[in-house]
Amino acid sequence: MELVEFKHLSKEFDNNQILKDINLKIPKGKIVGLLGKNGVGKSTLIKLINDLLTPTSGEILINGEKPGIHSKEIIAYLPERTYLDKEMTILQVIKCFKEFYKNFNEEKARKLLGDLNLDINKKISKMSKGMQEKLQLILVMSRDAELYILDEPLGGVDPATRDYILDTILSNFKEGSSVIISTHLISDIERILDEVIFMDNGKIILTSSADELRNKENSSIDEIFRRCFKC
Repeated sequence: MELVEFKHLSKEFDNNQILKDINLKIPKGKIVGLLGKNGVGKSTLIKLINDLLTPTSGEILINGEKPGIHSKEIIAYLPERTYLDKEMTILQVIKCFKEFYKNFNEEKARKLLGDLNLDINKKISKMSKGMQEKLQLILVMSRDAELYILDEPLGGVDPATRDYILDTILSNFKEGSSVIISTHLISDIERILDEVIFMDNGKIILTSSADELRNKENSSIDEIFRRCFKC
């Protein structure tokens, strides 16, 4: 059984078709890059997986079931925008995650925060944007999930923070789980990808093993993407 499967999935907003007949399977145990320019439907697809939107037609299956209570328990989701209450301290946020998610590993979170020398009594409002991004990632990756979904985790952060984010992803997702990373910053992320999915204009235009695609085209994923979309 595939971890995630899309069957003829479409989504419309006000008669504007955002996703068009998506058929796709995402296996277990892979880091998958959902790659495309801004505005091509990546975030909409992610919100549908997370049961934050309802398909106009078609269906999504997660471990063979439609999105719902079960899928929310096994999916750890990092949205594109900051969602933490900035008046809370890091410790308060940790306690919230521990109460809300049964699979949240507080010990792992505290260790990762300790590696950054972060004072857990510090208010989020007093942290830099880069540190807030790291905190959010640590909270998500400290869950023992079956699927981690990261929507544009590298946007707006400096190169050193990007490296930290990628290394944290590689070192901390649960064995046998999968990671979906949605991004348009392909050169920064392609070194960790097992599989790639290219999206354009609401459609899936290419799926491939990252290594097979590189060998076939004798180019990096970023170069292939730029040729496809003439960036």
